[in-house]
Amino acid sequence: MATELTLRRTLPIPAALAVAVVALQIAYPLTAGVTRDRLTVVTVLVFAATAVAHAAVTRGGATAVRLLLVTAVPGFAVEVLGVRTGFPFGDYAYSHRLGPMLLDTPVVVAFAWTMLAWPAALAAHRLARGVVARVLIGAWALAACDLFLDPQLVAAGGWRWAHPSPHLPGVPDVPLTNYAGWLAVALVMSSLVQRVAGATDADDRVPVALYLWLFAGWVLALGAFLDLRGAAAWGAVGMGAVAVPLARRLVR
Repeated sequence: MATELTLRRTLPIPAALAVAVVALQIAYPLTAGVTRDRLTVVTVLVFAATAVAHAAVTRGGATAVRLLLVTAVPGFAVEVLGVRTGFPFGDYAYSHRLGPMLLDTPVVVAFAWTMLAWPAALAAHRLARGVVARVLIGAWALAACDLFLDPQLVAAGGWRWAHPSPHLPGVPDVPLTNYAGWLAVALVMSSLVQRVAGATDADDRVPVALYLWLFAGWVLALGAFLDLRGAAAWGAVGMGAVAVPLARRLVR
């Protein structure tokens, strides 16, 4: 009874942060230039805070710390590796539009992995029972996000690819190596995050709803506002493979 009372009192915290995330993302296509750059950084930080707050509220502070350790730390490390060597994503370079840099990599990208990995893992938790299935679905759910994210932020000037071919039809600025690298990293990260999330029946409505919001919001934003229809179509197929069954599961 005490646990249920605590959840009722504390779940509004990640819920309120989630509402802020939605508002920030709605504002994104309505802005430009420096304002959009700053909005991007703030959105990532608030979204990551939502994930960490939800982990803390539903699974304890130690779980929240572990979530950061298995997402932000390796996420940043693999980005630095990618910038310095071209492995595993391909040859790319960040601009200075995404805030403070460390080792030629914006610090905020570490938290982008956190913000995406937690909702993806919990979406997989809703769709499958077995650990292996959850890891595989969670990896796809995470990697598929980049079908939207990379074309959007390349177009915004966040980074550029030295050799963007071969690429998906309709997405000329992002090479296929990037998506392959994302899937490889996502498989490892999904395994780690599933261990952090555990097998509990916690109240995961906030991150699951955010995953569905990301899907719908990105399809609309890229397709209707940002003139990235090719990326919107590929993202709709790739991320929709998880989001559509997830939505059906929730409405049953």
